[in-house]
Amino acid sequence: MRGWVVWVVGVLAYVLAVSQRTGFGVAGLDAAARFAISPGLLSAFVFVQIAVYVAAQLPAGALVDRFGSRVMLTVSALVMAAGQLLLALADALPLAVLARVLVGAGDAVVFTAALALVPRWFPARRVPLMTQLTTILCQLGQVVSAVPFAGLLHAAGGTPAFAAAAGAGLLVAVLVPAVVRDTPAGPAGSRPVSVREVLGQLVAVWRRPGTRLGFFGHMATQFPMMVFTLLWGVPYLVVGQGLAPGTASALLVLFVAATIAVGPVIGVLTVRHPLRRSWLLLAVAGAQVAVWTVVLALPGPAPFWLLVLLVLVLATGGPGSVVGIDIGRTANPDPNLALAQSTVNLGGFLATLVVLVAMGAVLTTLGGFTPQAFRVAWLVQYPVWGFAVAGVLVMRRRARRAGDAPVAGRDLALR
Repeated sequence: MRGWVVWVVGVLAYVLAVSQRTGFGVAGLDAAARFAISPGLLSAFVFVQIAVYVAAQLPAGALVDRFGSRVMLTVSALVMAAGQLLLALADALPLAVLARVLVGAGDAVVFTAALALVPRWFPARRVPLMTQLTTILCQLGQVVSAVPFAGLLHAAGGTPAFAAAAGAGLLVAVLVPAVVRDTPAGPAGSRPVSVREVLGQLVAVWRRPGTRLGFFGHMATQFPMMVFTLLWGVPYLVVGQGLAPGTASALLVLFVAATIAVGPVIGVLTVRHPLRRSWLLLAVAGAQVAVWTVVLALPGPAPFWLLVLLVLVLATGGPGSVVGIDIGRTANPDPNLALAQSTVNLGGFLATLVVLVAMGAVLTTLGGFTPQAFRVAWLVQYPVWGFAVAGVLVMRRRARRAGDAPVAGRDLALR
């Protein structure tokens, strides 16, 4: 029972992080008007946040391995609260950018810290499913940003909305140290290690073919849904497809509901077919390519049912990317668990960075927020898909040739 309580609080911290991460996407058009910025500069806001997230991933993994989840979840909540409070009070662009830097740094830590609790509080046979549940329930953070946060934003303005988000962060920072323990036996932090030792561990983690397979699989499945929910989805639905803002927000809620519904299914498939996990990655990526191709091929706005289908397919990206995380987890020993998960997690977020910035540049070049500009901008996804899928296929073959064995009794999926 104690494990479930610890897990619930870890999930709550994760939910908060996702709401902080995606809140700016809901406020995208309002932020563009508030700071009088172009689509390119608007994408730069999110670029900075995700760039910091990416840069902090590997240090975050090493810090969680060193100090444990309890300490790092608390630090994460405090840092994100500071960022949201600064954004609430910002009256100039540099302060707003600094605010997103803080949010990105705090967000980077919470992912690794929350997932590290799962294998330490639950038996090995439940870990894939519990990992899926952790990552899909965190998508409730998008409901928070799309409904209560968006409602407060439109009713009272940016300052009260972001200040309320900061207050939620402080509450989590109080709750985590009161409830969370790293393991049933107590703290999980390891002995201090030098920078050289950490770099050596990182090299060892990356050299394992399973890590690289997870990395490219995470990349292939996650970035489309991240780009859509972090920034460009709501503006595209409103301006590019002519939907009302309320309808666009409702589609984001549908996205979360679909993620929660699909996640356990993919989790069960991961447990039952551990040697076919890479096929799950390819299936999710293929479905995303197919539905986007149909939407973008239409000469005018897509019918509403097709936009619903687009959102439903994009919702498989989150659970799909967790399959990549699971492959990385099973390819590495426990002392490197957080570092391995952080390494795999870089795949999707690096691709997200590239696509976010490229789309902002395309939109600015083609005249701003117009249906025609959005149609061209979304094409940026295709070469990234090609690169990631090629990486999955190549690394799958290398993993088979290397004949990797399961680590600590885990099922390493290399097929």
